[in-house]
Amino acid sequence: MNQSIRDVLNSYANGTTVRSVVEQALGQIAAEDATYNAIRSLHDRDALLAEADQADARWQAGTARMLEGVPIILKDNISVRGELTGAASKVLDGYRAPYDATVTRKLREAGAIILGKGNMDEFAMGSSGENSAYGATKNAIDPSRVAGGSSSGPAVAVAKNWVPVSIGTDTGGSVRLPASFNGVVGFRPTYGRISRSGVIAMASSLDQISPFTNTVADAATMLEVLAGVDSLDQTTRPDFEPLDQLSETLGNVGSPRVASFDGPADLKGLDPQVRELIVEIRARFVESLAGSSLTSYEAIVGETAAKDFLDLTLDTYYILVPAEVSSNLARYDGLRYGPKLDAASLIERYVQSRSQGFGSESKRRTMLGTHVLSSGYADAYYKTALKARDYAQQEFAKVFESVDVLMGPTSPTTAFKLGEKTNDPLTMYLSDLYAIPSNIAGACSISVPCGAVDGLPVGMQLIAAPGNERRLLQVAHAFEQFMQRAV
Repeated sequence: MNQSIRDVLNSYANGTTVRSVVEQALGQIAAEDATYNAIRSLHDRDALLAEADQADARWQAGTARMLEGVPIILKDNISVRGELTGAASKVLDGYRAPYDATVTRKLREAGAIILGKGNMDEFAMGSSGENSAYGATKNAIDPSRVAGGSSSGPAVAVAKNWVPVSIGTDTGGSVRLPASFNGVVGFRPTYGRISRSGVIAMASSLDQISPFTNTVADAATMLEVLAGVDSLDQTTRPDFEPLDQLSETLGNVGSPRVASFDGPADLKGLDPQVRELIVEIRARFVESLAGSSLTSYEAIVGETAAKDFLDLTLDTYYILVPAEVSSNLARYDGLRYGPKLDAASLIERYVQSRSQGFGSESKRRTMLGTHVLSSGYADAYYKTALKARDYAQQEFAKVFESVDVLMGPTSPTTAFKLGEKTNDPLTMYLSDLYAIPSNIAGACSISVPCGAVDGLPVGMQLIAAPGNERRLLQVAHAFEQFMQRAV
């Protein structure tokens, strides 16, 4: 069984040295990552061991902090001062961040040791982990299959037990999908709960720092460490429920109101075996909760058919995200970032750097985003999508008036074969079918392992109202315990 953060901290309290754990993690990565391609870069070994020795001294002195000595991997789009931070793109090849992201600072202040960066889909654009400029990440269970994206490397690092926790970003399922594919916990807090300062942006109104862990309790611990208002990110919100004693209240599940969530009604793609597993386990779990009942999603929304707003979310996402991509990626002009190319003119350098620096998915979304923002089309596409997002959020809010948590599949399928969907972008986009509604709604959500189909992991997704992470994690913790008993 993979180690949790609490397992690692307990081992330190019982005499295991941080140095030995860091050395073991680095050794495992060196021995195994050639198979998985999950690690984009590692920090200097001597510097990491020096950090480990300092952590050992704190444990010996009785001054250990919340994550003292816990090794961790960050997604390659999270800034670490002086270290490679390239969002797995050639356009940022060789770039070293001049400052720490807020989450990096918070992790260090809590005592975590950042080993390096995990591979990812370029600029977080992808559902499979195959869009990295440095090669695809392979699935932790079956290397002939995808790891899921875009936070592919951090997911595999936890699944392979190299580290007990890693940090990714989730814009439309980019943590929950690889969590499902690799059999770990992937937790997306509410947008605005954790600062995005220092994170290379893909879609700024949807990106959210999100951890991978082996347990729900560890996900709660990471939220306690990372959450909070940040003056460097004006989208962080002070009006959310405080997270005091979050980890200590996970057992207070009571009788939650649980409803089924099976995603957009008239879009196909849910594997029959996955559906059968999800429905069976969800029903058995709900039966185990005293006083609660499983209600169909369609019944909850009453006269508003589920497809009226759920089907909108996928279309809305793939208009809003490319629009924000085209804006955010405009800064990569061959002058301020990345390799400097010889060119006869400024325009030629601009064209060459973007043509050679961006991968196909980044180009695809940039062109689509430029189109939906262009004169004559912005009203029809972008502004309409903004209205559709507002409508979906209002409809979700109505659902959460009578329901605490929605439960359903994280992904329509288990991990698919490498290369299976790379030539069919629309089919690839449907991999996010069940993850995207939570992002569009601004809700919090989590993927928890719930068994396997043909030996490949399946994730159960739980969704709660914006700011209601405490209730979400309580139910997720109860579900995790249920699964442990069921096994």
